[in-house]
Amino acid sequence: MGRLKIATLLVIAALAAGGCADSQEKDILQDGTYTAQMDEYSHGWKEYVTIIVKNGEVVSTEYNAENASGFIKSWDNAYMNNMKAATGTYPNEYTRYYAAQLTGQKETPDIDLLSGATNSGGNFQKLSKAVVEQAIKGDSSIVAVRQ
Repeated sequence: MGRLKIATLLVIAALAAGGCADSQEKDILQDGTYTAQMDEYSHGWKEYVTIIVKNGEVVSTEYNAENASGFIKSWDNAYMNNMKAATGTYPNEYTRYYAAQLTGQKETPDIDLLSGATNSGGNFQKLSKAVVEQAIKGDSSIVAVRQ
């Protein structure tokens, strides 16, 4: 009778350990390319984050915004000059700053906000969370994020 109890306990322990491993594995980023974008344009721009995951880690992050014709915000020199004078930063600077915080990660990091680009920083936080969730699921469809 003692051996039967021990065998039963070993089977239960093995099943429990297997269940724990499954719950830990579900949070692993799946290799691939993933994109999240805001669901609407704001001031003529729709922000997006695209990541590439390799070996469970974000190896590349692109954060930017585009207008309805597909023009990229960080390429707009007039916008850059106006924003830099008003806030001390500009899209080509803050998009790289935020993207660097996600690159190299295996989960959504806490994002340090940059003075002068806090609204975009808040959007980046939302987009980063959504794109990492897509990578965990291995779902490469573009996910829309509410403003």
